[in-house]
Amino acid sequence: MRLPWLGLWLKRLGIFLQVAVEVAVGKVLMTLFPERAKRNILAMGQKTGMTRNPRFSPDNWVPTFFSIQYFWFVLKVRWQRLEDKAEYGELAPNCTVVRLSGQTCKIWDFIQGNRPLVLNFGSCT
Repeated sequence: MRLPWLGLWLKRLGIFLQVAVEVAVGKVLMTLFPERAKRNILAMGQKTGMTRNPRFSPDNWVPTFFSIQYFWFVLKVRWQRLEDKAEYGELAPNCTVVRLSGQTCKIWDFIQGNRPLVLNFGSCT
């Protein structure tokens, strides 16, 4: 007898503990070494291009890292990624999609309804 919900909750518990440790360590490092932590966060921002925004202000942005809001956001994103993974031999995840009109729906609802005709001119291999 398989208990897939038990495995999912054990994975969620592991992710919860991992994010909690990451945030706690980050908060301690930001408290002990604020300038070094700020430089590391700004270096990460260089990769994403956020620091190239002329209205970007690190004084408003950097302190939000490793806060309670940050913890819940990262936890939510990682849990969603966990649920969106497809397992071999199982059903595909019913992910949320956004229509061109801006309306959100689940992918199975989207493929059941009226949608534009998609022409495939290439071969998928």
